[in-house]
Amino acid sequence: MNVKGRPLIVGTAGWLAGSSLASVFSDARLLFIWMGLTLLLAAAVLLHRKLLRSMLIAWIAVTLSGAYWLWHDARNVTALPEALAAAADELNGMPLHAEGVIVSSVDVDGDRADFQAELRKASRSAEGHGGRGLPPSEGFRERVMVQVKLLSKEQQDAARKWQRGDQVKLDGTLELPGNARNFGAFDYAAYLRTQHIHWLFKTKGSEHVQVSLPVSPWSTLTVFRWNDHARSGLGDKIGQIFREPHAGYMKGLLIGMQDDIDPVTYTQFSQLGLTHILAISGMHVAVFVASLLFIFSLFKITREKALLMAMLLIPLYVLLSGVSPSVVRAGIMGMIGLYAARKGWLKDGMNVLAAAALAMMLWNPYYLLSVSFQLSFLVTAGLMVYVPLMSRLLRFLPKRIAGAVNVTLVAQLVSFPLTIYYFNQFSLLSFAANFVLVPFITFLTLPLGAAALLFGWIWLPAGRALGRAAELTSDWTFRLVRWLNGFPQFVTIWKSPSFMWIAAYFVLMYLFLFIANRQTGRREARQAENADDETAELEGKGGSLDPDDAAPNKRKTRAGLAGIMLAFLFLIYWEYRPASLHGEGLVQFLDVGQGDSILITTPEGRNILVDGGGTVSFRKPEDGWKDRKNPFEVGAKVVVPLLKQRGIHRLDAVIVTHGDQDHAGGLQAVLEQIPVKAFLFNGTLSGTKAFDKLIGTALERRIPVYAVHQGMKLKPDKHTELAFISPMLDGAEQEEVPVEKSQNHLSVAFVLTMNERKLLFTGDMDQAAEEDVLGLAGSGVPAASDPRSSGDSGGADRRPGEGIDVIKIAHHGSKSSTGEDWLRHWRPKAAVISAGVNNLYGHPHADVVRRIEHEGARLFRTDQNGEVQMRIRPEGIQVRSKFSPFRQ
Repeated sequence: MNVKGRPLIVGTAGWLAGSSLASVFSDARLLFIWMGLTLLLAAAVLLHRKLLRSMLIAWIAVTLSGAYWLWHDARNVTALPEALAAAADELNGMPLHAEGVIVSSVDVDGDRADFQAELRKASRSAEGHGGRGLPPSEGFRERVMVQVKLLSKEQQDAARKWQRGDQVKLDGTLELPGNARNFGAFDYAAYLRTQHIHWLFKTKGSEHVQVSLPVSPWSTLTVFRWNDHARSGLGDKIGQIFREPHAGYMKGLLIGMQDDIDPVTYTQFSQLGLTHILAISGMHVAVFVASLLFIFSLFKITREKALLMAMLLIPLYVLLSGVSPSVVRAGIMGMIGLYAARKGWLKDGMNVLAAAALAMMLWNPYYLLSVSFQLSFLVTAGLMVYVPLMSRLLRFLPKRIAGAVNVTLVAQLVSFPLTIYYFNQFSLLSFAANFVLVPFITFLTLPLGAAALLFGWIWLPAGRALGRAAELTSDWTFRLVRWLNGFPQFVTIWKSPSFMWIAAYFVLMYLFLFIANRQTGRREARQAENADDETAELEGKGGSLDPDDAAPNKRKTRAGLAGIMLAFLFLIYWEYRPASLHGEGLVQFLDVGQGDSILITTPEGRNILVDGGGTVSFRKPEDGWKDRKNPFEVGAKVVVPLLKQRGIHRLDAVIVTHGDQDHAGGLQAVLEQIPVKAFLFNGTLSGTKAFDKLIGTALERRIPVYAVHQGMKLKPDKHTELAFISPMLDGAEQEEVPVEKSQNHLSVAFVLTMNERKLLFTGDMDQAAEEDVLGLAGSGVPAASDPRSSGDSGGADRRPGEGIDVIKIAHHGSKSSTGEDWLRHWRPKAAVISAGVNNLYGHPHADVVRRIEHEGARLFRTDQNGEVQMRIRPEGIQVRSKFSPFRQ
């Protein structure tokens, strides 16, 4: 194999670049970028004629890959509107009867079953067409995500019998998947589109899902059906061999089934950057191949046959491991490497990696958008490029340690940019954790677990005996992971960096290692030459080396390395520092569904979170079968990721307006994952376990807790003041925190004055609480509508005659709040309602919307506009929302 010119690597790099550009840009911008890139490559050829071949290969690859991406992406459209002779908007929410095939494994989790189905026949239900059924549409194929709401434990048991390849008849509702409702949030619709899915098919009750065996026992899905059976059997066997939580851990470690891993354990691994251990990757494939070759050698199988058998068994392992992008990459590389070894060809890791990347991109261009694909190829390529450069710098370490340090350090450095881009956190203890645990798990826990599974399949007691030994090793792993997670101060939070920052990071790292490597090589050469000169002098032959000749070059090299290192450190600092608002304030009304969560950032960079949303559950104790393994929770799934993605290193204050779950529930995850300097609440407990736990977490983490009331003020910086106007102070001194079941009346309300602009936050305060505040205003507090008022009574905020700028409407627009007198008193220019899309409560109420419109205030609603952001400037407030970029 001739690898002298490395055309495959150049072509693959060009292919990845072209696909990346086509995925980000479109239309005229993409054309202009392609023209500029063409000119750039032509200029490189004019400067260096020897680059003609490489630049031509790169240009062809960029052009073809861009065209291939656009062609592939243009074909990724839904066929249902044409098949049903209806516009997409008409189909959204339409009752439908459909027939097709289940094309994925069926995930039954609590009271829901999810699977992908390929629809091949569909018709509008009589219910959705004025009581008249229509003939079915055929001759199309449409992949949809089916979500079945299960109504009983018996339905759950029935759903567990559904399998890939089964024929299915469905009656339900067709819906468009949701887009990201907050800036920078996960976009479920975009994710499903990469799987060629454009619709959700929702149905309630398994009686609306009729499943039958495949028409033909042989089809493309047959192999995957057998594979599902095998994976399920392996998972069940692992459950028999190991005890919890080890069984879930071993399922992830051995066959890539992460659904059963204890959520707390997974979070702890994630915090330390160890989740790659739980995902099947190149390490697992290497151990698998090495184990096969060792077993074959015991049976005296020839080298050629052993390599061939191992190569043929790799696809089986890839299938059993779940066919994730990382294991597919490792499998392809393993097969190419084994084939090259069998043929005796020259092996080049970068060419093998390039071939694997090109093959995967040709098969499915959307692999490029997979985090697993990106991390797998980036880390593998980084190890090939940077490990040789780093090895010479680590020669001062013992050889056995140097190799492990080299690989771990390079892997950490290379994966760092993508880690902070996608996960927005990095633990400074990650290197230590990976250095200790990766070899420990690779060479001890993984082989022991695999042996326990193998022997357990033959004879269960033997498997369990080995399983106990494997459990001991995983116990040590869990203890170390828990201990390392006991130092939250080492977890750093990063906002998602730009592409230019990531490129600069890798360029500077390569330059530093390249120059340092050459400098080390020259020093070793001089030392060797000095040794030769000393030998020659002893022999009477004289020497020729002048130490002063190398001094100027040595100083220049050191200065260059120092400059690169300073630039690298500045790059890290620049990305880690809080984003500057240049004297502006920022108020972000997050879309957390039916709940409130507001992030306030002051002109000097102080961050205050008001409420955290929360997932409300009305589940009864006897409905335990409905519990999901990792249920959706607003704080952990929405609020915390958004805070991290925006680079919020700490919260200077958390204000919970009251103890209701849709305001306080999400703050539990916030206190557990984000450093908090102060916790403010209304001075009462709600009597629920969730709120008691929240207060307990604040005390346990030694966060100062303050009970606020009317008359108190908080001044985060010289441009910002929070003046609390509710709840009213109870004159009686109380030794214990009182319990109040009804929390709305006691909601914390305050006026935020920032850059001379005023915003009113009201929690869920009811009209009685509003009247209390207005009554206080009547006894001396100046009304917003009275330009002559200038007094300040009871600690309430002074309000100019033109009223306030923004009011956060209380209780999601409920008719029990935001009375006419309240709005007339404050005279807001704009109002924000935080409510869930199609919520069960009918929020906001039509009367409240009418009152706001009557006052002439501009209305923003999270159920319609998504997240609403307001930039607060002395000269005015600039507003934008996720779905409507308003300006004011």
